Amino acid sequence: MKIFNIFIVSIIYLVSAFAVPIKFGKRQYGDYESRHIEIIDKYTAESTVLLRKNNDFPLSANETSIYLYGNGIRKTIKGGTGSGDVYSRYFENIEEAFIKGGYEILSKDYLDEYDKIYEEAHHKFLEEINSKYDNPIMSMLENMGAKMDEPEYDIPFNQEGDVAIYVLSRISGEGTDRVVKKGDVLLTDTEVKMINALATGYKKFMLVLNTGGPVDLSGLEAVQNILILSQLGCNTSKTLVDIVSGQKYPSGKLTTTWTKYEDYSQIGDFGDKDDTYYKEGIYVGYRYFDSADIDVMFPFGFGLGYTDFEYTVQSVTLEGEEFNVVVSVENIGEFKGKEVIQLYLSKPSTTLDEPYQVLVQFGKTKELAPTESDLLNLKFKLSDFASYDTATATYILDSGAYLVRIGNSSRNTSLCGQINVESKIVVKQLQNKLGTPDFEDFTTVSMKQDSEAELATIPKFILDASSIQTIIQTYDKTYPVSDEVKALTPEQKATLVIGAFGATEGSSSIVGAAAFSVAGAAGQTAMVADLRPVIMADGPAGLRLAKDYFIDETGAHTTEGPFAALIDVLTDEFKEMISYMNPQIPEGATIYHQYATAIPIGTAIAQSWNREFAYVCGDIVGAEMKIFKVQLWLAPALNIHRSILCGRNFEYYSEDPLISGIMAAAITNGVQIHDKAFVTMKHYAANNQETNRYYSNSHVSERAMREIYLKGFEIAIRESNPKAIMTSYNLVNGVHTNESKELTNDILRNEFDFNGIVMTDWMSGFPDNQKYAIPYSNNVIKATGDIYMPGSQGDYDNILKALETNELTMEELEVSAARIYDLAKEIGY
Repeated sequence: MKIFNIFIVSIIYLVSAFAVPIKFGKRQYGDYESRHIEIIDKYTAESTVLLRKNNDFPLSANETSIYLYGNGIRKTIKGGTGSGDVYSRYFENIEEAFIKGGYEILSKDYLDEYDKIYEEAHHKFLEEINSKYDNPIMSMLENMGAKMDEPEYDIPFNQEGDVAIYVLSRISGEGTDRVVKKGDVLLTDTEVKMINALATGYKKFMLVLNTGGPVDLSGLEAVQNILILSQLGCNTSKTLVDIVSGQKYPSGKLTTTWTKYEDYSQIGDFGDKDDTYYKEGIYVGYRYFDSADIDVMFPFGFGLGYTDFEYTVQSVTLEGEEFNVVVSVENIGEFKGKEVIQLYLSKPSTTLDEPYQVLVQFGKTKELAPTESDLLNLKFKLSDFASYDTATATYILDSGAYLVRIGNSSRNTSLCGQINVESKIVVKQLQNKLGTPDFEDFTTVSMKQDSEAELATIPKFILDASSIQTIIQTYDKTYPVSDEVKALTPEQKATLVIGAFGATEGSSSIVGAAAFSVAGAAGQTAMVADLRPVIMADGPAGLRLAKDYFIDETGAHTTEGPFAALIDVLTDEFKEMISYMNPQIPEGATIYHQYATAIPIGTAIAQSWNREFAYVCGDIVGAEMKIFKVQLWLAPALNIHRSILCGRNFEYYSEDPLISGIMAAAITNGVQIHDKAFVTMKHYAANNQETNRYYSNSHVSERAMREIYLKGFEIAIRESNPKAIMTSYNLVNGVHTNESKELTNDILRNEFDFNGIVMTDWMSGFPDNQKYAIPYSNNVIKATGDIYMPGSQGDYDNILKALETNELTMEELEVSAARIYDLAKEIGY
């Protein structure tokens, strides 16, 4: 494999800023940008989570003079870094949004002084991280995703007044994990001091968290109003103004537990360069906290509103294996609002140890005025939550009592029904596929016990075992290969399964002469036998495209250099050193623009607990894919929040696989309602840290993989039929996920009945001093992967060489080539 070639071409793809030599005229976009922002604006308050309240908010109409403090006022964050960023035409910070909303800002002196301190600290930060390297390219690679910790400072501020808001921001992103230190997961001494002073000195005070994930809020017990604003894309700042003013209200719930860092499980490790041991097994997130009965600050599923609710169970039934709860929810407060009701299931620990409870269903009410009610019908099938027994390779419903709980957070539930299973039921007979780690998973016995009085009063049912038919899984699914594909030359077949690295079929060029079709798109399939390419754009917070481009006689070209997306980590000196690589814009050339809508980050969408909102976000992305002629969106991302330290958690939905799968499915359905617009779910699987992400080996049990890390993918695939799946960089039990036939063919294609294509993540340059071997394109195809992205001459050569040495059969190559060929015929432009 030509390592250097792979390295260079992957950088070009990674930053999504390369030449696009294909002619097209100036596009007329109409009003799609403002229309899409207006649509999202109807929902974004539903993603905000009110953690504490004392009824001081919303403000009255005459409270229009306020003090604004904190790093998030002028440096408001709309989303994460890396592939999570989106070029939108317009984004206002929180100060600008409050001014536009008619508020007088009384703290401009503080904000001006903070800007000076920040710029000085940022300059020192860049000098420090670049001083270790001799050239800018290596600095960019090693510092991808690097972020400056919030600095300490001592700026005078008014410690008394009527109304103050402190906005605390934290950014994270691709390439770097978070760190447990002040200025990142922990608050700085300055932040703690200021926030507590404001909380006690002002008549009304709110702490606002403009973060993509949890921060440790210990030491802020005096703060009585805390709002997770999250990072809401284009609408972030306006949403806060609307909530503070009372034009909108928060109605989100946490999808990841927020608590003191010391409370989080340390059973499994995180962030090791080579090997990460998932010793906690299935006890992830609230499964651990609830089972161990740890007193967390803000539990999974928790969230307040401006108003309050009461709920009453109206009926409980069991029909076959489907359990159904009808619940009435009433607004008993003084403001409008929405409530989320959650169902949890406690399974008997007859053979296997089980968490205290697992989420099995949820529903959100319509908007309720004071005294208004709504009925929610919540149902689930018991077999969908069977447990995996590795000893027998079966999903089972063990004998015993299954207790159904209802509530508005994992820590506020009550029993509403009991299902008795009289003898063990085998739901699915499978085969173990994922290898064996060299440890036994953590197990525990729940510390919480239900009272006999409560157990005596709930409805009880006996499951009819005949309502569940055992599935015997086979692993012989095949894919037809047309005569058209069989008639292609070996070279053409090899070209199909490698990303488009050359200008035309057979081209040896890997950079600079490739024929790409959309300015700033992440990649595309090759053009073989008159096939049109399938264009892929990054995500998952909207379409990631180059915002500016020009047209000459050869086509369209981005105006930025090949490292535009990474250049922010360089000093001015290093930027100048690579300026020669920037495109030469012809004199008199017209610069054209293309902007996409930045939707909320994945965690924020999930915090709405609103399937409709997720669908609407997908619908917006799908509509813009049609405008820009993109066919595959490299999203949604639905990995599990195993640790709050994962740098890409903001892209993902939850610590729970059910809500992750449901939200990913809803977004997918929204995208795929549009003709020739499809998603690429990622990252399959166990992509739970960014540290050494190309080589990190996740040691994880078969049960934990199936019940936690693969479950969301299974749910999303069955509910939405995505067109593509992207494998992750990491290894699982010593095998790269993209080289694992067990993950790709046996589990994904056979067990989950996935019928689309499987692509690799964008493979980058590989150093030689790693514990684990690099993945090869021929091994990916042998594992029934379909396309190795972004592709290089070396990857293409590997396929042909493997054919010659019989390491790869022609039949194996043809199956993958056929799936890409059929995809291009179906949706290529």
